[in-house]
Amino acid sequence: MGNASSIEPTKTIFLDIDGKKEKIMFSRHCGSRDIHDLIAHAAGVSRYAEISLKDSAGAFVSLNPTMPINTQSSPYKVTSKEPSPTTGDGEVFTQVLSQVASQFNKVFKVEEMKTDIATRLSALERKMELEGLKAVEIEKCKRDISDIKDQIWNAQKKFVDFNRLSNETHTDSSETQNVSSLSDERKISLKRDVPSYPKYTLSQETIEYLKQPTFDIWHWEPNEMLSLLEHMFHELGLVAEFNINPITLKRFFLCVQENYRNNPFHNFRHCFCVTQMMYGMIHLCHLWEVMTREDLGILMTACVCHDLDHPGYNNTYQINARTELAIRYNDISPLENHHCAVAFKILSNPECNIFANVDKDTFKRIRAGITMLILATDMARHGEIMDNFKMKLEPEFDYKNKDSLDTLKMVLIKCCDISNEVRPMEVSEPWVDCLLEEYFNQSDREKMEGLPVAPFMDRDKVTKPTAQIGFIKFVLIPMFETVAKLFPVIDSTMVEPLRIARDRYEDMKEKNSMPPPPSQSNKKKTVTEK
Repeated sequence: MGNASSIEPTKTIFLDIDGKKEKIMFSRHCGSRDIHDLIAHAAGVSRYAEISLKDSAGAFVSLNPTMPINTQSSPYKVTSKEPSPTTGDGEVFTQVLSQVASQFNKVFKVEEMKTDIATRLSALERKMELEGLKAVEIEKCKRDISDIKDQIWNAQKKFVDFNRLSNETHTDSSETQNVSSLSDERKISLKRDVPSYPKYTLSQETIEYLKQPTFDIWHWEPNEMLSLLEHMFHELGLVAEFNINPITLKRFFLCVQENYRNNPFHNFRHCFCVTQMMYGMIHLCHLWEVMTREDLGILMTACVCHDLDHPGYNNTYQINARTELAIRYNDISPLENHHCAVAFKILSNPECNIFANVDKDTFKRIRAGITMLILATDMARHGEIMDNFKMKLEPEFDYKNKDSLDTLKMVLIKCCDISNEVRPMEVSEPWVDCLLEEYFNQSDREKMEGLPVAPFMDRDKVTKPTAQIGFIKFVLIPMFETVAKLFPVIDSTMVEPLRIARDRYEDMKEKNSMPPPPSQSNKKKTVTEK
């Protein structure tokens, strides 16, 4: 079985560069960009050149650490293309920014407003000078002029702020996100079509590794994650089950990716992480034996969509700050309701509707199932769902009962949503840092706005061990142990890693709380005093 330890430490790849045979070696810790730069150096082209590989059969091969190895007699054919010298990155960015500013002007009609205000100012000033208005009327005119100048200032400030945000596109921190402007009313449209990147060839090792809970999600770039998601849907038979057009599937995943924000934690990589864990649990527990393919499709699609357009601030903030979403959904799971709404806005676009070829009754079941599962990811409902599931286990779980099966599916998506600590430490620990960063952003904002702050989010009170120990002990282990009663394989593959993670954080906490060793001067003083 493929897992993290089964990937060899180094790989040797043979290349054919314009008839010249070359050899490169790299470790599994290299990224795709490192391999690209290595091949570019071997080919004598710049690191900005476009590089593609083809095997002896003419199939494109992806540039990543898991690419299939070859032999000296069957090297990969290297094709490179330098970027056009006439269009630099700076020039492209300037053109894009100019177009954005132009569109911004059109939308808010800044220039028209400035012209109108200037005309009104001139008319008022002439009126004051020529007609000798009374003192009261003059004061009124001055106030009007002051108000108009304020309007000009505010309009200019908004425009400057917009340009500043456009120039700082490399940051999408929570401070720059307008939480209160969230809306799920707009129709979601695809901003870009299916890219022209070649189809990735997945090695058998990657295909098997993808089914494991130990899968390392940090080594994959966005386009590679999109290809892996496509593979999951094809391999599970969902494309055939729902008669999905493969191009529509690509567009669906692209549109989903575009509608995840660049939050520290709730981002597209988290979406991929949750979906991959569900894929792993389907294979680990052989869920196709107790569920229909329609059920599996609902589970996978709900995972893909479960945090769409997450703003980086949780439901507690939405409710306390009385945001538009909290008002819209009457304080009842505002974020989860919003994720559902955005998901079905995407599916309402014919270009992205992967369920376009199913009948009305089937789509009605799919919609109800996806909505039910996304709403179940609200941790406020954790106790209710788990109590219901435990009742369904006694005396024996009934897979033929719809209510029981729905409860199982809700528990499964909950497991996948918060499953990071099931993974190896080198995979799970960076997620803790990401989550704490998002928590701290929220608590800083809550302090600034005078809202209540949860202790587990306060940067002055929480540490990594204290953040994880209670969560693992009282939420994760009990939940996975309960699922293990139905699927015993879960105990060794998931519950045991959770116990190891708990012990590791408890050791970390103990070490952090130990007093520092006495200095040499203190030791001497103690001896002297004795």
